[in-house]
Amino acid sequence: MTEIVFLTDIHGNYNAALEVFRYEDPDYIIIGGDVTDLGQSLDGVIPFLDELPSPTFVIPGNCDMRDIIRIFDASSAVSLHQKSFDLDDITLVGFGGSNPSPFGTPFESSEEVIAVAADAVVSKMTKNRWNILTTHAPPYGVLDEVAPDVHVGCHAMADIAEKFDLVLCGHIHEMKGIAKLGNTTCVNPGPAKDGNYAVITLDTENEPEILLKNISDSE
Repeated sequence: MTEIVFLTDIHGNYNAALEVFRYEDPDYIIIGGDVTDLGQSLDGVIPFLDELPSPTFVIPGNCDMRDIIRIFDASSAVSLHQKSFDLDDITLVGFGGSNPSPFGTPFESSEEVIAVAADAVVSKMTKNRWNILTTHAPPYGVLDEVAPDVHVGCHAMADIAEKFDLVLCGHIHEMKGIAKLGNTTCVNPGPAKDGNYAVITLDTENEPEILLKNISDSE
């Protein structure tokens, strides 16, 4: 059995993110981007990542400067951006940043560029008992509405989502929830800056157990 805590959209509120681990002791931590807020210094990123109590995998979000990947590499965390890793019976794949938005945030790429990178990584990934995609931007059509019937998710991520059992995403703060895209379960725990997170428990025999939580639940 493996327990994962998934956090996303921290936006520089490191205290809220660290508070989670007063109550949780997972095997792994996954961070889904927007570690910093727009224009925020990167100075606090390494101390934050180094304080996390479990092995951590992290991707950037659209609000993070592109240089943050260099910071990830200098920390005790592992950058998952455009990479795959095997952890026993789990395969992790990650894509950070986002598809284009109206806001011109620092870490955006065209759908075409994302699709090429996604194909390159997915073609080489190992299929495992559990295959988990971590993407800052949700796949198009799921957990991605900014108004009724207005979807802003990433088409390139939707195109590969079926290859995974779980998609862990964020970006759209108001779309906290768990939803299906075909047979794939998609999870947005809500922004960690407000104390939100997900606990995902995996074993070989059963369906994943996914709990959406907030630090206020344990206070």
